[in-house]
Amino acid sequence: MADDSLLVEKITISGATLASILQRFSSSPGDVDGLLFGHFIRLPPPDPNDDDPSSSYSAAVGSTTLAPFAASITGHFCSGAPMTFYDSVGRIDPHSVRRASDQDRLPILLGWFCGRRRTHLRPSMREIAVSNSLFETLTPASAVDPAPPRPCIFLLLSFSSTENLAIHTHEYRGFHLRRKPVGSGVLEPRSLHIVNIGPDFRGQYGSFSPDSALPWMPLRVEDELAQKETLRSLQDKAAGQLLLDSAADGFTMERLAHLIGPGVAEYASELEDLYRNMLLKLEGLARLVEKSSARVLEQENKNLKIRCRLAGLE
Repeated sequence: MADDSLLVEKITISGATLASILQRFSSSPGDVDGLLFGHFIRLPPPDPNDDDPSSSYSAAVGSTTLAPFAASITGHFCSGAPMTFYDSVGRIDPHSVRRASDQDRLPILLGWFCGRRRTHLRPSMREIAVSNSLFETLTPASAVDPAPPRPCIFLLLSFSSTENLAIHTHEYRGFHLRRKPVGSGVLEPRSLHIVNIGPDFRGQYGSFSPDSALPWMPLRVEDELAQKETLRSLQDKAAGQLLLDSAADGFTMERLAHLIGPGVAEYASELEDLYRNMLLKLEGLARLVEKSSARVLEQENKNLKIRCRLAGLE
């Protein structure tokens, strides 16, 4: 297979697009992945330097395959869950990717992203396999000549927060898939430039329109089950409170407040009567358990005698 990869030196993304990806990631119940869309921009060649022995690179920059490019991310599609367009070993499902891409409305496919919680920004073996499979499996179908380059960008995100949710930490890092003459490619880190609000980019925010399609969000059955569980828990609490009130003989927390202040002697005597009645109930319960245990022991002795007789007959 011919190597159609580009020499990507940097990755740019608008602040609005990055904020949208981070919001989808942080609001999801777990890890997520998705696709990145945009376009590649050819960078100007470096200034030739006769004194630099590496200036021979400038002579080769005129070639399309060696010219440096910048990947500009302008849109994304977030699935809301992990492994939605690939399997556990990293094999791509081309049908799922093309259905999510919707090439009629989105720019070309640059690559994909993955959001993991409380992990280091280091690609895993599966993510490397997914990047290679995405590059090798998807052949860009385009009527223009030359055809769009293959997807070779990977964006890794991490999210963590404190126990009280007071501090949220977002981290991200861009990677470029560099192909090897033999074997699979490797993911190399690339600088990620955020086009943020400023004098030079204010116009981009004024004319910004999202390219990502909103995912279909059906009514989740889990939400209905959670509501039923909440209603059931309230009913259980009410039943437990009624049982506790019956054992307390009407001695509520409001009456306990009268133990401080005038009239404490009267309420203290009532509380002592309550404890005395509880001790009597516990004593009765203990006697009932003792009788039950005696009956169980008697039945076990009878069963043992029966087994001994049956063994003697044999």
